[in-house]
Amino acid sequence: MKQGTQGSAGTGIPREDPARARVPAQQRAASSQELDGERCGPQGAARGEHTHSETPIPRPRTVVQRASVRGQILDALRTALVSGELRPGEVYSAPVLGERFGVSATPVREAMQQLAMEGAVEVVPNRGFRVVERGARELAELAEVRALIEVPVMLRLARTVPAERWAELRPLAEATVRAAHSGCRATYAEADRVFHRALLALAGNEQLVAVAEDLHRRAQWPLVGGPASRGRADLAADAAEHLALLDALSAGEPETVQLLVRKHFAGAA
Repeated sequence: MKQGTQGSAGTGIPREDPARARVPAQQRAASSQELDGERCGPQGAARGEHTHSETPIPRPRTVVQRASVRGQILDALRTALVSGELRPGEVYSAPVLGERFGVSATPVREAMQQLAMEGAVEVVPNRGFRVVERGARELAELAEVRALIEVPVMLRLARTVPAERWAELRPLAEATVRAAHSGCRATYAEADRVFHRALLALAGNEQLVAVAEDLHRRAQWPLVGGPASRGRADLAADAAEHLALLDALSAGEPETVQLLVRKHFAGAA
């Protein structure tokens, strides 16, 4: 039976040309790549084939934009929690909240997952996220923990930080007074948090600041039944204590500082 380059009988498998067999394998591979390049050109790259001459494609900026959107949604949800717009015990779905904010459900779901880690909401399978119901006892416990952490720090700072450094924080304390008079709980909550964070930052301990801020944020969530009962007068009294605290810290009066800080947390509870 005659056999040639067409292949073995009955197999359909082409046989290699003897002349081609004498060409070194590496040279044949190079020639094949050159032919493929001439035959496919840009089409080969379009199919996802690798070419050594390709310029690396930078990562798209949409990743940063998505993180920015998620951060904005997280801030908006925290504001809604503090103001009582998101009510304790109620379940909210990511798609519905996404429509409200004009975004897809994805950044809302990611922001809600962060709030779940912080203890503000809990996941309800196939439904969404339920705002955690908090009672007065939990608020009092948070105030006690905050005092245990911050009072020793304030006493140390009162002995070590010069008066001019405390003067630098006065604009932040005054901002809490203006926010309190606005009557907006969300506005006051942010100004209050900024002041306390700047004050504790003087200790030079980033972990301390992070832990204290988490406790502070939890203490601002509303109680069961809707927004907390603290009105404009309560917020104004709370803000006034910031100014008094700065005066005591600037004067280096540890005993007064201790009394003011404990009173401040007790009032918040």
